[in-house]
Amino acid sequence: MHLRWFGLFIALPLGFVLASQFAPAARAGGPDSAPNPALVENQVCLSCHASKELSMKLPSGETQSLYTDEAAFNASVHGKQGQRCTACHTNITGYPHPPTTARSIRDLSLQMYTICRQCHEKVYQQALDSIHAKDLAAGNSHAPVCTDCHTAHAVTTPDNPRSRIPQTCRKCHSLIFDQYKSSVHGAALLDQSNPDVPTCVDCHGVHNIPDPTTNAFRLKSPEICAKCHTDKALMKKYNISTNVMNTYVADFHGTTVELFVKQSPNTATNKPVCYDCHGIHDIRNTKDPKSTVIKENLLKTCQQCHPDATADFPTAWMSHYDASPTQYPAMYYVNLFYLILIPVVIGGMLGFVLLDAARRILNRFQKPGSA
Repeated sequence: MHLRWFGLFIALPLGFVLASQFAPAARAGGPDSAPNPALVENQVCLSCHASKELSMKLPSGETQSLYTDEAAFNASVHGKQGQRCTACHTNITGYPHPPTTARSIRDLSLQMYTICRQCHEKVYQQALDSIHAKDLAAGNSHAPVCTDCHTAHAVTTPDNPRSRIPQTCRKCHSLIFDQYKSSVHGAALLDQSNPDVPTCVDCHGVHNIPDPTTNAFRLKSPEICAKCHTDKALMKKYNISTNVMNTYVADFHGTTVELFVKQSPNTATNKPVCYDCHGIHDIRNTKDPKSTVIKENLLKTCQQCHPDATADFPTAWMSHYDASPTQYPAMYYVNLFYLILIPVVIGGMLGFVLLDAARRILNRFQKPGSA
């Protein structure tokens, strides 16, 4: 037997014994010179796993690396907390280790990720209701699990920097990422580090990600957009109107969608929601020549639902503005005319009726011939 492996037979059990001996002292506030039990235990593990050559062959023919980057682990959230290797690898108590039952690298990931539940029960339960977990349960072994997004040993704060969020989603959704990075939101985040723009999780959720292809998600999507676009303080920074939700709900499209949300939230509707006109992941600035809602492209956008629409069709849309002396003045003054005319006419008629009724009542009480 090689000397190295012989040493491990001694070092590993001894390391675990040392760790268990020092643990009570550490908890009781022992002397400063006492070794950190987690560090002692982890150093024993790293005596082998710090080697980049360490690996094992799986039945699938794949080679699984068993290397752990010590610096990356120590810089991770778990390393900074002083977590032991055996906090996750609970079946490891010495050497030789129990044989793995995984048949492939992916199978190993699927066996190991449930360990996260020990400390993160709440988010684990949330993830069980996500589209990812449902895909996994349906037999898609490539649906992401905890370690696909957070990694196994180099777990760091997932939103620091914030641009890490779409970069993480990019691992599986690269085509969508390519659309997002050139959008008004993505470019502001990735190129300018703007903290105000939405990332993937702001629209889709973090662990409890719903299926975005359902009717329910589609009908609720205007509320997702409204989270930012009705925030007065946020929109003021960019000189963007916050009246978008009100004007949308006030028109035929939005009114119909709202009725469906309240009465039949799982029923399909052909009425447009925000992303039907503005795009989903490739949303452009309204001054961008590629924007789907600028004057030059608006007819084509309308024709998605109204194939017979002609050039003057989009002029009926007021671009989420309320009519004013500066925006759609003709509409504003027509509205103003009727705002004055209708109360005057109805008020005059009501006044006439009341005066007439009063006169008739007075006539009844007057004595004959007293006039």
